[in-house]
Amino acid sequence: MAKTVVQEFTKGLWEEIPPFRLVLGLCPVLAVTKTVANGVGMGVAATFVLLCSNILVSALRNIIPSKVRVPCFIIIIATFVVVVELVMQAVAYPLFLQLGIFIPLIVVNCIILGRAEAFASKNGVAASAADGLGIGVGFTIALAALGAIREAFGSGTLSVPFTDPVHVIDLFGPFFQPFTFMVEAPGAFVCLGLMLGVMNLVGKE
Repeated sequence: MAKTVVQEFTKGLWEEIPPFRLVLGLCPVLAVTKTVANGVGMGVAATFVLLCSNILVSALRNIIPSKVRVPCFIIIIATFVVVVELVMQAVAYPLFLQLGIFIPLIVVNCIILGRAEAFASKNGVAASAADGLGIGVGFTIALAALGAIREAFGSGTLSVPFTDPVHVIDLFGPFFQPFTFMVEAPGAFVCLGLMLGVMNLVGKE
């Protein structure tokens, strides 16, 4: 049992790490990773929703009628998204403003609904919790890594998550010329594509 729970957690850190393995949830990945702080903030919010929704879906899996399971999953997910939104407004309002519409859009994030349908609705609470936490942590790592690369080359800085005001570390000094392409939408696609390529090369047997 313990081994299974550990395996369900660790698979989200590499084997099924989104967005590089599952290639899901790309919209927030591309939109909010101009800075490390934004990426980590979105990742933590998504992890909370993933963990809580997986636990509740698993606990109710024998009660929810199969014909209405998807609407029920969406209601469960939406409930926890509202909790995240309200808490973020209360304790991290600048981050809430930066993430904007992408917080409520967690409701329709393919990763979260996909884990509820593909895993939590078919497995026990402990395994589902481990699955949700592992996928969420992996998602946060992916967002942080992409945000770090884009911010470092596009702005010459690294922002520290969960500081108010946001603490920014100057990496290269006053003579650095930022590669602003990296913090624009095309730069997000290019950077994600390169990281996908590296992940495929590293994971190739």
